[in-house]
Amino acid sequence: MRIPISVAALVAGATVFALAGCTQAAEPAASSADGAFTLYSGRDEALIQPLIDQFEEQSGISVEVRYGNTAELGALLLEEGEATPAQVFLAQDAGALGALSNADLFATLPATTTDKVPAGFTSTDDTWVGVTGRARVITYDSEVMSAAEVPSSVDAFTDPAWAGKFGIAPANASFQAFVTAYRVLNGEEAADKWVAAVAANDPVIFDNNRAILAAVNDGVIEAGLINHYYWFAQAAETGEANMRAQLSYPEAGDAGSIVNVTGAGLLAGATADADALEFIDYLVGTDAQQYFVDETYEYPLIAGIDAPAGLPVLDSLVNPDLDLADLDTLADTQALLGKHGLI
Repeated sequence: MRIPISVAALVAGATVFALAGCTQAAEPAASSADGAFTLYSGRDEALIQPLIDQFEEQSGISVEVRYGNTAELGALLLEEGEATPAQVFLAQDAGALGALSNADLFATLPATTTDKVPAGFTSTDDTWVGVTGRARVITYDSEVMSAAEVPSSVDAFTDPAWAGKFGIAPANASFQAFVTAYRVLNGEEAADKWVAAVAANDPVIFDNNRAILAAVNDGVIEAGLINHYYWFAQAAETGEANMRAQLSYPEAGDAGSIVNVTGAGLLAGATADADALEFIDYLVGTDAQQYFVDETYEYPLIAGIDAPAGLPVLDSLVNPDLDLADLDTLADTQALLGKHGLI
């Protein structure tokens, strides 16, 4: 069952995430399995609901879902604290999960769950588990430029030659996680200069990755920063031969080439909720991982499941200097983007 999220509940992410360090965590409370639990999903309903339906059919467990933007739902969880009705949070990126973990809102997951995912794609303290991998990429208009002409680094978009020609989604969790990675890898001063220069370059602002891809594919803008799987999903619908927009992977080590993860955490008040734990286990099981490969074109994170055809080997994209656990300073990134008028 889908629970609509009220307008009042959509508090500003930056404001509430900034309070994470002073939020009092709920004391873990045991709860018995009753055949149902509540999920807050920061992932799109169109992507996730079919998987939830599959889980419900196989398990007999009913899932009540509240959908929303990852940052908004993370902020809502911080506001609700121990009063939250949620047992599980499914997030679009590691940064939001890390912020909630820092606020002591998550219970510790069993090692039997977290050990399914390799180190580097999950939390270091078992407070959340990585579910899928998604690469940051540059989508470009192949009728305007060749693959060789596409920038190999996101730093290129600070060049005035790109003014008004590229798109970003600064309120999107994936973009914010990327900027957080830029801060971690290159330092605060460099990140401030990058965001300031990008803002001054009059980028076209979109709500999400899908809208950026559509704009590139329609020739409205020349390039944009997105996650890889949006391109593969659209290509599957329209045929690759009909895709004017193409993908380019920034050079290894560039902040724009990070591989982020979606992930899930168990709320502290649901420590012993067997239904909620079964769902999280399901997300890192073979059925769900194959679903993500087949339906959303994301990288699986468990052994024995092949990545979608046409994707680079996951290890070739991973930046060894970046620990996803370090993407937890989301409030600082939101403040930076706000400072330069991008959110």
